[in-house]
Amino acid sequence: MLLLACLQGAAVVGQAYSLALAVSGCWSGEGLSAQIGPIALFLLSFLLRHALIWWRGKILEHYAVATGKTLRRRLLNKIFALGPGFVQKRGTGNLVTLNMEGIPRVENYLSLFGSKLISILVIPPMILIYAIYLDWKSALTMFLVLPVIIAFMVLLGQVARSRATKRYQSYRTLANHFVDSLRGLETLKLLGLSVGYAKTVGATSESYRRATMGTLTVAFMSSFALDFFSTLSVAIIALFLGLRLMDGTILLAPALTMLILAPEYFAPIREFGGDYHATLDGKKALDDIQTVLNSPAVAECPDGAQITPWTESSRLVINSVTVQGNQEAGTERANNRLESLSLSWQGWGKIGIIGASGAGKSTLIELLGGFLAPQFGTLSINSHTLPHLKHPAWQNQIIYIPQHPYLFQATLGDNIRFYSHGARDDEVCRAAHQAGLDELIDSLPLGMNEMVGEGGRALSGGQEQRVALARAFLDNKRRILLFDEPTAHIDIETEYELKKSMLSLMESRLVFFATHRLHWMREMDWILLVDGGRLIAQGRPEEILKHNAYQVLLTDINKIRKSHE
Repeated sequence: MLLLACLQGAAVVGQAYSLALAVSGCWSGEGLSAQIGPIALFLLSFLLRHALIWWRGKILEHYAVATGKTLRRRLLNKIFALGPGFVQKRGTGNLVTLNMEGIPRVENYLSLFGSKLISILVIPPMILIYAIYLDWKSALTMFLVLPVIIAFMVLLGQVARSRATKRYQSYRTLANHFVDSLRGLETLKLLGLSVGYAKTVGATSESYRRATMGTLTVAFMSSFALDFFSTLSVAIIALFLGLRLMDGTILLAPALTMLILAPEYFAPIREFGGDYHATLDGKKALDDIQTVLNSPAVAECPDGAQITPWTESSRLVINSVTVQGNQEAGTERANNRLESLSLSWQGWGKIGIIGASGAGKSTLIELLGGFLAPQFGTLSINSHTLPHLKHPAWQNQIIYIPQHPYLFQATLGDNIRFYSHGARDDEVCRAAHQAGLDELIDSLPLGMNEMVGEGGRALSGGQEQRVALARAFLDNKRRILLFDEPTAHIDIETEYELKKSMLSLMESRLVFFATHRLHWMREMDWILLVDGGRLIAQGRPEEILKHNAYQVLLTDINKIRKSHE
């Protein structure tokens, strides 16, 4: 790239020299035929310059696209490694925006910023060196003005960066509010909170508008300052060159060359200043991506760890495990941990996990999913001790059903095939029937081929849960189910409709079911009651339902329910 920039700088100098030579030759009375050499050199320099610009742009564009693909793959892998807890804390809308719109902005930043930076580092010094050789007085003016322009660029750039950061943060907040409000629209309407939430989205939109206008104001001011000082500098150089031509202290050819080179000297700086504002969002997106990529995640277990498919004779033992949940820098979450938790289970079974919000239910699900590693205690599967459960042989046996199952921008059938990509159409239809999706499919114009997810048909919370259940019904190989508040954001009527399908899905599987909907507990084989990150009781449903802590939890939940009614 440096070589191409050097060749471009040489072409710029060649253009100015040949054009000045041809004009001065015609001015001195030479015929046009005598200027064939300078004109040919000018055309050659012109074509070479623009060919180099095009070639360098293509190289940088290819580099930016390749880097964007790499970043997208690394970002998605990192998000999967960090697990659902990290996604919940950062916000689904934030991460979707970062992946879908942040990566293209990073590509734009790399292609534009890289090209202009190389130009500003190579071309002005080459022109200045030739200008010193040609006319040191004009070169001195060019050299003295450059620090003034750079100082204004730095000053305004700092202001623009802070404004752009504020604007980008407002954009992320808006995206997060928008995505979350769409996904929870039914719940908001049910609770009578939709109007208030609409005002919140409106206020966020207004904040984003103000931030955008502030950024544009600084960008226009910066462009004006760059144009003003560079134009003034060229005018000063032209004035002194004219005076010296009148005094006869400089010849026409070098004077014209300097006059042509002066705008070229400042052009890379002006282009850099303009593109700097256009790529600020890309720089901020790149910083956010690096923050996600640098977030600590659990490393995979060594390949030597022996984990076999879960069967009726398999045993999981959790012994005095203490876990500190995922936390981002600068944030604190109370009870985002587990302390001295112990559990032993063999074969199939339904294990309920209950507790108030923040009690540690989701942290336990993340531990079982392999997204968190214990700081103390031991984990073992079939007497094989493991540092944690992030191992492909374990995670490939898991089906995870969260509060908000994600629907990809694909057909309904392809969304159901999430765990079973090669499933036949009849198998997908059977799974959809088991999950109670027949009514939805009949209402869609294209049936299973209807596009859902982003840009497609919007589904309700209950329908999304049914799609997640259909994914599980379709995959008979995965025998471990992790439910993390799967019915928290759907109404009671829809939950009872789903309950029969969910219970049939749990047969002959190891199920961990975290919820605060206590009617599920009578369907469980074993219950874990957690509070403040501690396992305060465990046992069969008839035992736990009589426990004092359970009665306190039941009372608290009833109070919360009445406050929403």
